[in-house]
Amino acid sequence: MTQAGRQGSPRNGSGRNSSGRNTSQGGNFAGGSRGGAAKRGSGFSGDRPHRAPKPREERFIDPDQAGAQPERGASDKAAKPSSRKPAARKPGAKKAPGTPGAPKPKARTGAPGAAASRAFGSERFGQNLGPVRRPSRKKGPRGEVPQSELHDADGVRLQKVMASAGVASRRVCEEMIAEGRVEVDGQVVTELGVRVDPQTAVIHVDGLRIQLDENLVYMVFNKPKGVVSTMEDPDGRPCISDFLKSNKNKGERLFHVGRLDVATEGLLLLTNDGELANRLTHPSYEVPKTYLVQVRGPFPQGVGAQLKAGVELEDGLAAVDSFRLVDSTPGHVLIEVVLHSGKNRIVRRMFDAVGFPVQRLVRVKVGPIGLGDQRQGSIRNLGKQEVGHLLASVGL
Repeated sequence: MTQAGRQGSPRNGSGRNSSGRNTSQGGNFAGGSRGGAAKRGSGFSGDRPHRAPKPREERFIDPDQAGAQPERGASDKAAKPSSRKPAARKPGAKKAPGTPGAPKPKARTGAPGAAASRAFGSERFGQNLGPVRRPSRKKGPRGEVPQSELHDADGVRLQKVMASAGVASRRVCEEMIAEGRVEVDGQVVTELGVRVDPQTAVIHVDGLRIQLDENLVYMVFNKPKGVVSTMEDPDGRPCISDFLKSNKNKGERLFHVGRLDVATEGLLLLTNDGELANRLTHPSYEVPKTYLVQVRGPFPQGVGAQLKAGVELEDGLAAVDSFRLVDSTPGHVLIEVVLHSGKNRIVRRMFDAVGFPVQRLVRVKVGPIGLGDQRQGSIRNLGKQEVGHLLASVGL
């Protein structure tokens, strides 16, 4: 047998030519491709010849029958193609909401509870504290409200005053008035033509007080350890005014609401609203204050119930409103307590009375206002929604 015959013989399984390439039928790379079509068609078998895929036929669409229903049994792929762009093609469509580059959700301006229909819903700064919780009170029918007594012919339209205060757009404010969500001097207003005096009117939206006096300041200070809770200290120790040097309200006469001893850290409210400062510190309003207390562990059961029941101090009985164990590590226990008493060093004296001296003490919340992730030693202005909640907590 010749050399050529031996190369083409079926007994020669390799079937290699002089160039070393495989020319047998089963291992042929059809069309110059490197094995993709052959592997898919025969499952790596060389017994079945490779067949080129048929060209894809375009479906004919009759313009006269374009709106007709497809016949029974027709494939879903033959249905009329949708003109809507797939969501995956939009930039950032596959990214999780809230991550950089993810598409922003569309605002539902007309839906109840949407940001645009909530008082100060579009506010950029401050914390969203949700609806205002005020004591329920009986109100007369809206038809019996004397709207004319609230009208001031020389005043400004109510919806304009609300929009100027940043509540919402004027159109949304009109919707709030028509829905009966606005009160002026304690009376519900439903007429759009009512005019009020911004200097004297007290306006609430969904129970949230609108502060119309732009001269009033409300701030939160995260006091570090070692700072004295005074504006000036004759002994030269660090005080609150030292942290107001770079603040635009440095020259303002501010009140610090309550006190924290030198070793205690956390939230201090600063304001020039004297009425609010008096109510926040007055015992009759019982404004709750939340503390994180670190003591040496282990902390036995029953001590929390003892603190809630009350412990006897030199100036009378003192008790916490709530007690919660937050964390426990070898040698240390972190506890959250809430109380409304404003007595001097009340938390430290109570824990001393039960035999667990305080190692570290941080006030994290006063009324509805919390520190959140505010940096220690920093001062920030409260948002208008936060101010409304703070005023509502003391009946203003």
